[in-house]
Amino acid sequence: MSTAEAALPQPPQPLHEAQTTAGLLQLLWLASPALPVGGFSYSEGLESAVECGLVFDENSAAAWLVDQLHLGLARSDLAVVAQAIPAWQRGDLTRIAELNDWVLHTRETAELRQQTEQMGRSVFAWAQSLGDLGRGVAEALTTAQLDPPSYAVAMACAAAHSGAQVKDSLFSFAFGWAENMVQAAIKSVPLGQSSGQRMLARLAQAIPEAVAHAQSLTDDTRQAFTPMLAILSAQHETQYSRLFRS
Repeated sequence: MSTAEAALPQPPQPLHEAQTTAGLLQLLWLASPALPVGGFSYSEGLESAVECGLVFDENSAAAWLVDQLHLGLARSDLAVVAQAIPAWQRGDLTRIAELNDWVLHTRETAELRQQTEQMGRSVFAWAQSLGDLGRGVAEALTTAQLDPPSYAVAMACAAAHSGAQVKDSLFSFAFGWAENMVQAAIKSVPLGQSSGQRMLARLAQAIPEAVAHAQSLTDDTRQAFTPMLAILSAQHETQYSRLFRS
């Protein structure tokens, strides 16, 4: 190779490029609303907030969801995903069990507990349905003997097997949550699709800060404490004419 040729930017190695592309596609897959885990059937208390008049238009819905992202998701489930991915990668099943127990024990209402259990089981069923493509995830969840796997820990397992970076996996998890919640707002407020896209844009702008916060948390600083959301979720159990399961 000549000196001039050596000075030119060299293309990435094919194997590295293939691994990066595969990891990105896996994260897009995990964030897709089409993933059969049932996220579309939950509003996480938003429907109750609409019933109480706390959420009533695009701006109030967007503000509600941005607050929920920072005060709820980032400080609890997103932080668990950040810690569970490396635990899955190193095969630390004791740590996985600790994180899973924390998620299950910190759900503040029966509906929120039911949601994380049902969606966690659905991730396991999804991996099993893929045959060889999902074998690694299915076998890891089976070996961990989580009863049941929470959604955050099960999704962390899938992300760990994608080969993607932890930060990128957190972006995927948060954006998947945002899409489901925006759709819940569109149906329950109700709102139009253009409003939904503007809300999703606001959430997308807020996600990097939420991810950075989640990655900074430890066992001592991670928390699940959203009193108003817990009250609304409990009220939802007996709410008249519900569209969603939470």
